[in-house]
Amino acid sequence: MKIVFATKNEGKVREINEMLGSTDIALLSLNHFEFLPEIIEDGKTYLENALKKAKIISEYTGEIVLADDSGLQVDFLGGDPGVYSARYAGEGATDEENNAKLLDKLKDVPQEKRTASFFCALVLYHPDGHYQSFEARWRGLIIGERRGTNGFGYDPIFLSTEWNKTAAELPADIKNTISHRGQAFAKLKSHLNKDIKTKKVGA
Repeated sequence: MKIVFATKNEGKVREINEMLGSTDIALLSLNHFEFLPEIIEDGKTYLENALKKAKIISEYTGEIVLADDSGLQVDFLGGDPGVYSARYAGEGATDEENNAKLLDKLKDVPQEKRTASFFCALVLYHPDGHYQSFEARWRGLIIGERRGTNGFGYDPIFLSTEWNKTAAELPADIKNTISHRGQAFAKLKSHLNKDIKTKKVGA
């Protein structure tokens, strides 16, 4: 089964291929296509953004398309930065700038009130217009200092209370199992395995 993943980040594609493991899937990035339409992620939810990306790319390529959207939700801040996580400090903001703004917002907030969640929404969109969605949440705390060099985004300040390590300190195999993205892709993998088995039985 060929699936186009709506990203140009080849590192992300490799990470997802590792998560999908033994499934009989050829995952292609957007780097395999030219003159792609511009997509403005203006949805109010992660699912809306993921669905928009998947639908536009599927209509353009004629392929099954996988798209995701994810972000960080801090309870004390009413769920911010949420869908604006990647541009929390402004359009084109770096991870460092986004982290700095968030830590500044929480500088006087005690640790026990810094609860937060990473959230991920996945959409698998088919050329005939139907789609499946998969969502997952990873609970943790925002700490006041950056720790670890793995990962990206808010990983260095997001603490997994289960492991007492930040997302940037966890080994990839553990992170890919317990993270929001790992959980969502596990649901996708289960769906794809069932779908492939059903098609083989009905062949």
